[in-house]
Amino acid sequence: MRLKDLALALALGLAVAGGAACSGGGGDDGYGPDDDSSADDGPGPDGGRPVGSIGKWTGTLCPLEGTELTYQNFGHAFLEDYCLRCHSEHVLGDAREGAPIDHNFDTLAECKLAANHMDQRAGSGPNATNELMPPGDPSPTQEEREQMSLWLACGAR
Repeated sequence: MRLKDLALALALGLAVAGGAACSGGGGDDGYGPDDDSSADDGPGPDGGRPVGSIGKWTGTLCPLEGTELTYQNFGHAFLEDYCLRCHSEHVLGDAREGAPIDHNFDTLAECKLAANHMDQRAGSGPNATNELMPPGDPSPTQEEREQMSLWLACGAR
C-alpha cells in the first residue's frame, strides 16, 4: 500500500472512530436534515445535561459570498470564552466536566475536525438552536451561537 493511501485510510478510520465516540457510540451521529431526535437522553449523572446528547442540525450554510468571520477575529475568542475550560488538552479528569478526551479545541485543526459536533451542541441557525453546550455560565448569546455556526459552515478559516 502506498504511503498516501495508508495516510488516507488512517485518517478515515480516525474520523469514523471519533464520530462514533462523540455521538454516544451510535453509527448515526444525527447530523443532517433527517435528524428528528429530541436530544433528550434524560438527565446526566449530576442531574444536568444528558451525557452523549446531540442537538439538531442547525441548517446553517455558508453563503456564496462567504463570511468575514475567522479564527483570529471570532473563533479564538469564542473558544476561549465558552469551550476551552473543558475542551483543552490542558484540562484533565473531572475538570473536563465529561468532555470527551478526544474533543479538544486548542487548535484550529481540532475545531475543524469537530465542527459538526460543535454545531450540534452549541450552534444556531434557521432549523435549530442547540444549547447543550456549554454546560454552565458563561454561555454564548444567540448571536454568538449563530456566528459560530456560520464560521464553521464556511470552513472555520
